[in-house]
Amino acid sequence: MRIPEPDNHSNLSSSYDFVPEAGPSCVTLDKASHSNGINKENGHSAPVSNGTTSNGSPAMGNGLAKHSSSIPRVSLPGTTLYDDPYLDREEFVRLVIQSLRDVGYIESAATLEAESGYSLEAPVVSEFRQHILRGAWADAEPLLVELGVTDTDSLLDAQFLIGKQKYLELLEARKTTAALQVLRNDLAPYSTTSEQGELHVLSSLMMCSDPQDLRRRASWDGASGISRRQLLDDLQRQYEIPMEISLGSPMRFVQLLTSCLADYIPSSTMIPQRRFSTLLAQSREYQRYRCLYHNSPVDPSSSSLFSDHTCDKESFPRITTTILEVHSDEVWNVAWSHDGTRLASASKDKTAIIWRIGLEAEPSSRDCIVEFILRDHPYPLGCLAWSLDDSILSTSADHLILLWNTKTGALMKTLENHAETVSALVWLPDGSGFMSGSLDRKIILWDMEGELRESWNDIAIRVTDAAVTPDVRRLVAVGMGYNPPPTLARANVRDASPPIVSNGNGNAVVPRSPENRMIIYDLKTGQVELSVHMEGELTSVKISEDSRYALINHAPDEIHLWDLEEFRLARKFTGQRQGHHVIRSCFGGIDGNFVVSGSEDRNVYVWHRDTGTLLEVLEGHGLGSVNSVAWNPRNKRMFASCSDDNTIRVWEAPVSAGELLRGFGISASEPEMIGKGKGKVKQPWAYNDGGL
Repeated sequence: MRIPEPDNHSNLSSSYDFVPEAGPSCVTLDKASHSNGINKENGHSAPVSNGTTSNGSPAMGNGLAKHSSSIPRVSLPGTTLYDDPYLDREEFVRLVIQSLRDVGYIESAATLEAESGYSLEAPVVSEFRQHILRGAWADAEPLLVELGVTDTDSLLDAQFLIGKQKYLELLEARKTTAALQVLRNDLAPYSTTSEQGELHVLSSLMMCSDPQDLRRRASWDGASGISRRQLLDDLQRQYEIPMEISLGSPMRFVQLLTSCLADYIPSSTMIPQRRFSTLLAQSREYQRYRCLYHNSPVDPSSSSLFSDHTCDKESFPRITTTILEVHSDEVWNVAWSHDGTRLASASKDKTAIIWRIGLEAEPSSRDCIVEFILRDHPYPLGCLAWSLDDSILSTSADHLILLWNTKTGALMKTLENHAETVSALVWLPDGSGFMSGSLDRKIILWDMEGELRESWNDIAIRVTDAAVTPDVRRLVAVGMGYNPPPTLARANVRDASPPIVSNGNGNAVVPRSPENRMIIYDLKTGQVELSVHMEGELTSVKISEDSRYALINHAPDEIHLWDLEEFRLARKFTGQRQGHHVIRSCFGGIDGNFVVSGSEDRNVYVWHRDTGTLLEVLEGHGLGSVNSVAWNPRNKRMFASCSDDNTIRVWEAPVSAGELLRGFGISASEPEMIGKGKGKVKQPWAYNDGGL
């Protein structure tokens, strides 16, 4: 049976055009009186009338009263679902009814309401929703108390939200006098202390030149947009779970899942829109959180509700597919270009090399070409960094900074402003220039052409590394030889030092002098936001793509993950070896959910970021330290490492031995050469001496 088209005043839908599809049900089939208007009797309430009320007027139904009256009620024992005490049957059925309506199965939803005896919402909820969606503010406000908004503060907040929408719509309609009355009579009396600032902003909107200017300045899409539906969401005050799950224990995640608070209209009265979809999204994110080897893009075609999400360990990059050997001495640093097609390496042999790595998916058919050997360095190289557009490569050799044209290999400029070793080079994410840090206690900001823009002199530490957050809000620097600035005691700076701790035998241990520090600066003002004492030497800092976390290599034998929003140590990673050398780590994977680091025991270590689980210890490099690692920014299943053995290794997911051997022209009788570390095959590369 088809659903008849309702008129514009029907209670069937919550959408703006009031069609009976893709929206929560707004009515009830049962009129039994309950405190919240919802039938609780599951099959034992009075039957609904056949489309009319006792006074002859049409019944408030969903258009299927005749159909539903013929459906027998089903009475089931108990009140829970599947014998699970935490799953209430009524809540589940009401969510199913809402979901059926959301996808357009209106008859099925009505049938389930009739058969179960559970109604999605009470009539007052439907009435309130329709008043809001039609802009009938005077009719909507009196219903707030009936909907359970009885707390004085909550009632004032709800009335303020409704008044704000009414005010903006009047301004949009150029009814300035009426809007001023709303501002004085409806907003000012209901505003709390925390809303006084917003009230001031709202009053300034009176000066908007036209409706378009109003919508732009208020970040509001107008009465004809989704603002009224958003108002309904705000009135319910449902706080959604972030799609990026906060680090912590599974219990922390459970707390997040249960943090949907209905401060205004209780969610049991007005179910949040598309609630079932929200629960499924939370389940999907939780499964990804628990998938230790998750490294696959979100693909709806490969996602199913019938099975849990899992990523195959075999798709993780843990096999060396390419060994690059041109450097004649230890390789100390590597960095990928932003487009992921070129790899730069810095060596003790006083050269930097730009390699072109082919895009072919099959390693055996991929070319790895030396594009340029950059020779004009008077000292061994320590740092290198690509400009945002990959047109410039900056390198450091002792106190010098050199800028190279990556299209020609030509040296563009040499900068000599630092007095000691340059230990950090980082291009600004907005492409406006780069910053350098040095052991001379200077951080210098340069423009694209290498002209000095600003210099921070006499900072508190001798910088050993630094990084800028992708949102360009903060600079995180690590270093040694901390000297407290004279203004620290007067500034509003958090100076976090660890308390006295126990050595495990019940004896107090006083921390050593605060030589090593992590300092977080406000990039715009240069002010210190946080200064943290650390016991060991700090050699590397990397920032996550969402600007939330800083990854810091900490000797001896630890890597620290710092939360830059909460200013706390989120996690420690252990297992690798670091005591005497500069070791660099990085984030990796499609969601930045891996932590990868070199080690002084010639291995590469990989952890799961959110749990701290050590996933892989990758062998292959020769004697000496693995000094640096870099994850390809475009190919999330590829990373590179460099070592004291003079080589660079490219790591990828395993391929079949037969395919790899055929690609190298090697007999299949030598399978022990694949993935065994020593004797691993070398990817052929073309050598083009484009060095200068």
